[in-house]
Amino acid sequence: MPTLLQPGSIDFASIVRSGDTVMWGQANAEPLPLTQALVAQRHDIGTFRVFLGVSSTDTCRPEHADCIDFVSYCGTGANRALARAGALDVLPCHYSQFPQMIRAGQLKVDVLLLQLAPPDAEGRYSLSIAHEYLIAALDTARVIVAEINEQAPWTYGERYLRDDDLDFILPSSRAPLENPPATTGTIELAIAGHVAGLIDDGATLQFGLGAIPEAVLASLSDRRDLGVHSGAIGDKVADLMEAGVINNLRKSIDPGVSVAGVMMGSRRIHDFAHRNRAVQFRSTTYTHDPDVLARIDRFVALNSALEVDLSGQINAEVAGDSYVGAVGGALDFLRGARHARGGLPVVALPSTAAKGASRIVATLSGPVSTPRSDAGIIVTEYGVADLRGLTLRQRRERLLAIAHPDYRSALGGIG
Repeated sequence: MPTLLQPGSIDFASIVRSGDTVMWGQANAEPLPLTQALVAQRHDIGTFRVFLGVSSTDTCRPEHADCIDFVSYCGTGANRALARAGALDVLPCHYSQFPQMIRAGQLKVDVLLLQLAPPDAEGRYSLSIAHEYLIAALDTARVIVAEINEQAPWTYGERYLRDDDLDFILPSSRAPLENPPATTGTIELAIAGHVAGLIDDGATLQFGLGAIPEAVLASLSDRRDLGVHSGAIGDKVADLMEAGVINNLRKSIDPGVSVAGVMMGSRRIHDFAHRNRAVQFRSTTYTHDPDVLARIDRFVALNSALEVDLSGQINAEVAGDSYVGAVGGALDFLRGARHARGGLPVVALPSTAAKGASRIVATLSGPVSTPRSDAGIIVTEYGVADLRGLTLRQRRERLLAIAHPDYRSALGGIG
């Protein structure tokens, strides 16, 4: 039986050893009472490492690097403050690689912190908001500490836990974290219109985070029999499922079920997924597996980028001197869509950045997150450039046509 912890009396110095790596669920899956206590007690532990996913809170701040080495696959959300301060080390790998890296010890997880929903009548704790790479960590961590949150949604998935799986439990009752709604403007709506025009009835969707995917989903209310197989899902999925637009009936795998790894939204999606068999969660081993994705007919992968060069190379990681994005799962999904029957690998982005610079560029200012050999369909507010099967000269012409008009002449005169 697990040891029962009480708020205010958690002794992480007896749980975490100097040199350990601690991991927890990302975004709204963060077990906040545990993470806050861990950071507050860092000096009692010594030097240790924390692996972060997307962070929705400021639990981890640059001043905490006096004892904690922060590592993440992304510079998203609150991680940006760590990155700007030079307190974040980045693991630049594909999302699909995480489970193997964890199980092989290349990404060592000693202590795993979880937020779980209370057990059902069969004694099964639900992983609630996130499965993804936590599944692999469950099999390798030396110690598992769980917040049992009475208000966490009980969700269906490939893995449930019982008392024997846990070392420590902390009872709580708090509203889970929520993500604020994305801000959608005229540019995002224009991009969404172009992307929506590519999506037919019966398609299965994957989508990244942010305003553009949200706008695209909002533009699909007149579609029928859509499906979902995505790394993350948010509020718009709940809206479209309730409206009957997403019913997953024509999915070639997992018919009738929306499949995801994590929820990133508000109480809307949390409440909708609670005890809802039509929404199920899987590990990264399944959600991002190339063989699984290739089996999904009419699979549409929708991801974003910071910039695209005129040959189709994509930078999704670095803006200026800051690490703000990720390698993440974009390439996993783009390759899956390319191999799926009737699949569409889509990358959508505004033609210009916030400060006015063109995002269609002659030369990338950051790393190549997606090589030009994997380039598919690029969309801006000015149109659609399908690069598949095109030569470099043809790609250049297509991309110039969707660049901001103010930059086309300068871009066209280079090379």
